[in-house]
Amino acid sequence: MHEDENAVVKALRAGASAESADEDGTTALYLASVQDLPGAVRLLLASGADPDRVSGPEAGDLPLCGAACGGHAEVAEALLSAGANPDLSEEFGFTALRWAAGLGHARVVEVLLAHGADPDLPGPRGETPLVVAARRGSAHTVRALLRYGARSLSPALAEAVRMLSVDVEQELRDALREMYGAQGQENSQGQESAVYRETVDGGVTVTVELLRDGEPFASQDLQTGHGAIATLLEGELGVRAPFEELAHRAVRGGGPGVDNWLVTVGALWLRGDEETFQAASAWTASEDPLRQAFGADVLGRLGFHDGEKPFAVRAVPVLRELARSGYPVPAEAAVRALGRYDDAPVDARRD
Repeated sequence: MHEDENAVVKALRAGASAESADEDGTTALYLASVQDLPGAVRLLLASGADPDRVSGPEAGDLPLCGAACGGHAEVAEALLSAGANPDLSEEFGFTALRWAAGLGHARVVEVLLAHGADPDLPGPRGETPLVVAARRGSAHTVRALLRYGARSLSPALAEAVRMLSVDVEQELRDALREMYGAQGQENSQGQESAVYRETVDGGVTVTVELLRDGEPFASQDLQTGHGAIATLLEGELGVRAPFEELAHRAVRGGGPGVDNWLVTVGALWLRGDEETFQAASAWTASEDPLRQAFGADVLGRLGFHDGEKPFAVRAVPVLRELARSGYPVPAEAAVRALGRYDDAPVDARRD
């Protein structure tokens, strides 16, 4: 096994072939790719390693797919630059794009698409990368696929909307139990799993780990940008979702600053009509501070086109009042919105 770039240099200088493989048929290039060693990958490629040579006991593994699974964008770039076929499939029909889309590795998806990967090439179950990305909940991956012309918009929207009604934690637990069966039973402390939430790439990633004697032995994760994805796809399809559905996506989807919130706010800014103004004003009067903040964010650039601010006369008084409300989240949102109207920040403590 080549552990690093120096080990590859020593092996090649000692006469090892760039196409060397171990007793299981696993090639040096495949190992360097899955271990995220871009320097070693480049050395092997420069020394004649075939970027498309299959690897492993069943000759079913590809270096590019290994890099895609791990989210190793620099390695994927090196392989593609050396001529790797971005649409070549491994055993069972998985391409690098299918792996990357299904695992939410948006940067790898972008690299693959930039090197000519087919954004609509179906995977082993006939699902396109856009549908897989919609299920995964990676808004960044969906954006990349849309930029490169992915066409399966309606099936992807249906999948994103379906996932909005799913308990993500339970979905992950069920998938793990299906794979591991009785191994996922409660341990002596009455615990069978642990759940972690982390904000990554503009969204929340949920990870569920199965425990054995208190120690993790298997895990799966999903991103939760399904609200943003549904809104993006509706925009592409010209679908006008109900106001309350959009507010629900934003508030339920992680709050201010994450994709579910920001994409929905942006979609409403573009509507820029009286109906949207009335909805946003009503949200600022809600008893829910998050809905108040959402309404303020929508009012912050509603209908702004070519320097025009058509709702300024009515929006600014609403925002001033909310800025003085004493609730930190909506007050901060209102102050931000007032800044877009060239209005001085308001001291929330002032009468």
